[in-house]
Amino acid sequence: MNILLTGGTGYIGSHTAVELAMRGYNVILLDNLENSSEKVVDQIAAISGVRCAFVKGDVRDRFLVKGILREHQIDAVIHFAGLKSVSDSVSDPLSYYSTNFVGTVELVAAMSEEKVFRLIFSSSATVYGTPSRLPVDEHHPTNPLNPYGRSKLHVEEFLHDVANASSGWSIVCLRYFNPAGAHESGLIGEKPTSRPNNLLPVISEVASGQRKKLDVYGDDYDTADGTGVRDFIHVMDLAGGHEAALRFANKNSGVTTFNLGTGLGYSVLEMVRSYERASGQSIPIEFAQRRSGDVASCYADTSKAGNLLNWKATRTLEDMCASSWRYTKAQ
Repeated sequence: MNILLTGGTGYIGSHTAVELAMRGYNVILLDNLENSSEKVVDQIAAISGVRCAFVKGDVRDRFLVKGILREHQIDAVIHFAGLKSVSDSVSDPLSYYSTNFVGTVELVAAMSEEKVFRLIFSSSATVYGTPSRLPVDEHHPTNPLNPYGRSKLHVEEFLHDVANASSGWSIVCLRYFNPAGAHESGLIGEKPTSRPNNLLPVISEVASGQRKKLDVYGDDYDTADGTGVRDFIHVMDLAGGHEAALRFANKNSGVTTFNLGTGLGYSVLEMVRSYERASGQSIPIEFAQRRSGDVASCYADTSKAGNLLNWKATRTLEDMCASSWRYTKAQ
């Protein structure tokens, strides 16, 4: 199968490219390199032994996307391209709706015109907002608390409308929880070109001496150690979830939504202590006030993905930290 990955040189896109290439898929990468580097194409090739075709461009360029779909005879698209900082989405919602929502509209229009009707969409657990029950399953009410989450939910709603209007579509929406870690080779990992927002890259910067300390926002949550609890999932388990979603899309029509997580909750302090063990470095922390919109605990019910995708995350918190440190040292 010929698979187009939008945002293919980004964090999750690059790891999924490795997973697919090593499973025999023909992968084509599209990325505007706003938050990644073209060097990733070489690193994917070094790991997989396969050089993926790469096109520099924006998913909002419908003419460009149509050309890629036609030239490479694309069978399915995995749509990663998007902005993902909660705080940035609050200060610049226009960019988030333009990139995340309008970008998807343009992509789907190009796919429709070229008669490519299989799509895997990179969504987010932020669409749920504050959990009313745990673990969070796919039937949990959606109530995103910020423009980033709302942009993802609006895309999901749009995709339902598209599929309802035409029976030919097969769409899978994957709601990620908290991706973490790196490929075991240490060649690719999470390295945003802007200041990192996710927990593990910040911890790695402290461990490697690039930062003096880790700010921990809140120590008075109703959790075992007072810090927030999240469902961290190894990025290579997440990559495997996309391959399982592709197989599902080949056999099913309409829109299906899955949570991708571990079903386990780890606190910020648990992550810190695990990273200290993996790196052998001390991680100084400083507690700060809670951030607006943060919740005490959030972790997934992944039984639907287990039952319908035959997929389950297998890597541990220790695996995430060890792979992240290996990647950090290699930089």
